Amino acid sequence: MTIRVLVADDQQLIRIGLAGIVDTAPDLASIGSVATGRDAVAAAAEHRPDIVLMDVRMPEMDGIEATRRITAAGHARVLMLTTFDLDEYVFGALHAGASGFLLKDAPPLDLLSAVRTVAQGEALLAPRVTKRLIAAYVNRPAQPHVKEPPRLPEAVTTREREVLLLVAEGLTNAEIAERLYIGAGTVKTHVARLLAKLDARDRVQLVIHAYRSGLTG
Repeated sequence: MTIRVLVADDQQLIRIGLAGIVDTAPDLASIGSVATGRDAVAAAAEHRPDIVLMDVRMPEMDGIEATRRITAAGHARVLMLTTFDLDEYVFGALHAGASGFLLKDAPPLDLLSAVRTVAQGEALLAPRVTKRLIAAYVNRPAQPHVKEPPRLPEAVTTREREVLLLVAEGLTNAEIAERLYIGAGTVKTHVARLLAKLDARDRVQLVIHAYRSGLTG
């Protein structure tokens, strides 16, 4: 299946460049580009892309609010684009439901790999920027208006805790299966149960739960 990608960035050259890189891959296709967060929300609702490449800073509506609306409606997964390793704005994207982060100066092959990873929902996108962002995010002082993830419930089994820890380390299902000497299908089942038990949208949120619960750090 072709992964359909919408590009959202307020700089025309970046939009053209990203769309061009996407279109070099036989399994990916650029379905359009927009310059504002508001247009990104509208385009996602109309075209239902698999992935939105979303700039953090845009006019009319920033990328964080646009991400929140798109993910809440279930229209697409969002891969955030940021210029700096620890862009302050990106912390809010974790709460907004972003599935991963990528630096704008990442090599083209990294971009294509990131899109595929997020589209599959198979593994946390875990280059240095994502791990550092999450580590910094979970160690920030709690804000009074932010609902923090709860401690791991008793319903989470010992094996599920082991899987969660490896998810937090950025391992894929196949790598987790190899590490624990179990089948990849079994890992997939454990991950699905963790998502349900922790009421998590995706593996990024599982990592946040792992850090917040003290399982890793």
